Amino acid sequence: MNKKISTSIKRVDAGIKTGGAARYIGDIPFDGLLYGKIVRSSRARATIKSVSVPALPEGYYYIDAKDIPSGGRNRIEMIKDDWPVFADEQVRFIGETLGLLVGPDRKELNRLRDEVQVEYEDLTPVFSIEESEALKGGPIHGEDNTYADYRLKKGDPDAAFAKAARVIEDTVRTGFQEHIYMEPQGVVARTEDDGKLGIFFSGQCPFYVRHAVSATMGVPEDQVRVQQAVTGGAFGGKEHYPDVISTPLAVAARKIGKPIGLFFDRVEDISFTPKRHPSVTRFKTALDEEGNILGMDIDVRIDAGAYESCSMVVLQRAIFSVNSVYNIPNVKIRGRAFATNNVPSDAYRGFGAPQGLFAIEAHMSHLARAIKVDELKLKQQYLLKQGDVTVTNGRIHEEVKLPEIIQRIDEMSGYSKKLKEYTPGSWKGVGVSLFNHGSGFTGNGEQEIIKGVVKMRKRADGLVDLLVSNVEMGQGLQTTFRKIAAMVLELPVDSVVYNDPNTDLVPDSGPTCASRSIAVVGYLVQEAAKKLKDRWKESDIVEVRQQYEPPEGLIPWDQANLQGDAYPSYGWGANVIEVEVDPLTYEVTTKGIWAVHDVGVAIDEKVVEGQVDGGIIQALGYGSLEKLEVKEGRFQQKTMADYTIPTTMDFPKIKSALVDNPYEYGPFGAKGAGELVFDGAAAAFADAVQMAINGDVKQIPVTPEYIMEVREDGNN
Repeated sequence: MNKKISTSIKRVDAGIKTGGAARYIGDIPFDGLLYGKIVRSSRARATIKSVSVPALPEGYYYIDAKDIPSGGRNRIEMIKDDWPVFADEQVRFIGETLGLLVGPDRKELNRLRDEVQVEYEDLTPVFSIEESEALKGGPIHGEDNTYADYRLKKGDPDAAFAKAARVIEDTVRTGFQEHIYMEPQGVVARTEDDGKLGIFFSGQCPFYVRHAVSATMGVPEDQVRVQQAVTGGAFGGKEHYPDVISTPLAVAARKIGKPIGLFFDRVEDISFTPKRHPSVTRFKTALDEEGNILGMDIDVRIDAGAYESCSMVVLQRAIFSVNSVYNIPNVKIRGRAFATNNVPSDAYRGFGAPQGLFAIEAHMSHLARAIKVDELKLKQQYLLKQGDVTVTNGRIHEEVKLPEIIQRIDEMSGYSKKLKEYTPGSWKGVGVSLFNHGSGFTGNGEQEIIKGVVKMRKRADGLVDLLVSNVEMGQGLQTTFRKIAAMVLELPVDSVVYNDPNTDLVPDSGPTCASRSIAVVGYLVQEAAKKLKDRWKESDIVEVRQQYEPPEGLIPWDQANLQGDAYPSYGWGANVIEVEVDPLTYEVTTKGIWAVHDVGVAIDEKVVEGQVDGGIIQALGYGSLEKLEVKEGRFQQKTMADYTIPTTMDFPKIKSALVDNPYEYGPFGAKGAGELVFDGAAAAFADAVQMAINGDVKQIPVTPEYIMEVREDGNN
């Protein structure tokens, strides 16, 4: 299981190619292609009284809810189906789809879109968690404006608070974050020669799109064929949103009978696509006379936006993560996803964990400052270990190597030494964060909902087809999946063929998200390869199938009460960040970045190193630079000139290391890595800044303006 796997792999590009170069969705030629332009709402919350479309030139069309075929539904079937394909009675956010203009010239489509007149009857909108909780303007969703309201309890928190010598309260906030994938959203829909609806898209989840389109069109799922095109990044932004644009496009393509492409420019993409959920987390922590933590009462609230999408599951991971790596004996957690009239929030790398992990790390650092103890020593008092009970009353089944991780990162970064050298408020600081991340879908997701399947086929020419629905989107699956199969089969990696998935050709092995591709599907690839190897000599063509089965020994999951093992395994990590703050401008310069992770065993160390570098820099953008404001339902930053993301000039080279901890049910011992590497950097950065300025940092991004507020509040 610990066997080293060669990293010297020649990558074979998959998907639609020309002359060896990959083609993104906007580059693929389709005969007779027309273009689509979404007609969007200009109100955050209103009743639609009428829509007036201008006279359309020959060859131009307007498509709306009336064009959905008989038997179809004007609802997008995601986890829930509250989001309409076309808004036809009310609108709930600025930018919601009213209709689709289609034609051969995009400039003409823009002109026609500007001439569409919509008469509204305005309703009172809600733009913040606080307004939604207070029911200002009346409920958007349900009686209490929530899509989900969860409660967890571990131990006896009421008794802990009853005997507390001191209770410390704290509130921590996180903001929106834009994905800024390299390639904006893009989809093409057409009727195929065999009568099926064909969807070509840049995205993460081909079977999600197939399911959504089939429900909208009122046809069996096997009458929709979805082909992933080479995808230029996603980070969760192309998990559910392709459903939102594929469904109206499918209606148009079926009615008009020609291929239609919908390609966003960057302004449209930033303005109207989902973002990371903002959060507000309130803590009450009970301490005894010696400053030991007796219990915590935690309230997690997220801004889900105008429709639910995946907010229920994001909230679950947020509340499971808000105790992080700590074994607090008595905990009470409440989590709520509030409806607002902002653009719906959705999946983003970490899927709720970064919000929860930032909140608990910030709070632990505030506790340490309040009771005047060393922060890392306080955290080390409460570290989870193998066999401990989780906040869902499950168990930690694996060895927890946090002590080794902490020792390693201390040696690499000189954290303990710098902690003694830097005086709080000296404008120099060093911060630390500890974190974990559950691999795979939450709770019963893998076993009862996804039930992922992998197939593998030996061909007559001796090559092997790897048939999975997981996609390459820049994270390295084209390397790692093929290496897993080749290692088991004892074949050259070039003998394993893994193309961008087509739903007619591959089984549903589940979506590409939730740190599940390697940890869950990679294991299915390994086990399928073992079956194929055993049957290799049977004939020229052999096909095998492997379906997900839960690891042995797990505490069964109770979805109704969120009890049991939420995840079968976890990745673990620590980050250290060193900063200097300019005392005049409050600009922060990051002087050093260190990271140590337990990802089980790395299938490809270069791929993991790339994930570490990219994830940490993206997280530092979340924690320091990426300010995304909403005013009356509109994002105020909508270009890459005013929404600032990190460049190579903003941060120093990352020094990272891995601690091996083989996982029995992972391929060659591997666990998930794609989200874990994002989880800790924002908290370590904020921790370093608050040491440098000697003031509690309670929100991200930590901008110069926010540092000025902290200083002016006298919190120093």
